[in-house]
Amino acid sequence: MNIDIKKFTKNKTNFVFVGEAGSGKSEIAINFAKYLTLLNEKPVHFFDMDMTKPLFRSRDIKSEIESMGIIFHHQEQFYDAPTMVGGVNLLLKDESCYAVMDVGGNDIGARAIGGFAPKINQDSTVVYYVLNAFRPWSGNLNHIDGTLSSILKISHIKLDKIHMISNPNNGISTTAEEVIEGNLKMDKMIGKLINIDFTCVKDTLYDEVKDKIDMPLLPIHLYLTYPWHE
Repeated sequence: MNIDIKKFTKNKTNFVFVGEAGSGKSEIAINFAKYLTLLNEKPVHFFDMDMTKPLFRSRDIKSEIESMGIIFHHQEQFYDAPTMVGGVNLLLKDESCYAVMDVGGNDIGARAIGGFAPKINQDSTVVYYVLNAFRPWSGNLNHIDGTLSSILKISHIKLDKIHMISNPNNGISTTAEEVIEGNLKMDKMIGKLINIDFTCVKDTLYDEVKDKIDMPLLPIHLYLTYPWHE
């Protein structure tokens, strides 16, 4: 694994993943939580706070996530009515555990964490914004700025809390060449403005790209797949 998870957990206990729907943040959040459990340092709590879409949600594989040793939190919903997950404030304050939050797409989903902004804006939390070079809302700086500005406005998260991660994912058939191409495009677009903390790559492509991308890599196993992808 060519990423030092401890580097990103230093003095941090809470990890919030935000971005547009389809950016891949749920997969990334699940994998990040899995890597935290491998540290064997603290209990890892996972909050599924996605209230914006009916598919590709962390809760769909709740049992599999729990089998990794992750403590899973979500709110049962009536016909997918937006219902807030309980226990968030308590665990965001608890530095004896890790909390990973998978937040729903765009500014609508960001409303779910607006009430927790005072704690999220403190030093114990890092907010990861997921950029996907193959999605229209990450296609240029104007799109990125517009989407991120909307999320920050609704969630009340401070701009200096945002850390960028690149997820050059073009679907389940993504190739190594697309990963390299997409990451290079994103680096050229925003690299001079803000650092990209790490790049995500499907675990089966890791060996093909590890020597061709000059930044930390997070291997991602695809958990949120459905029968029509098989």
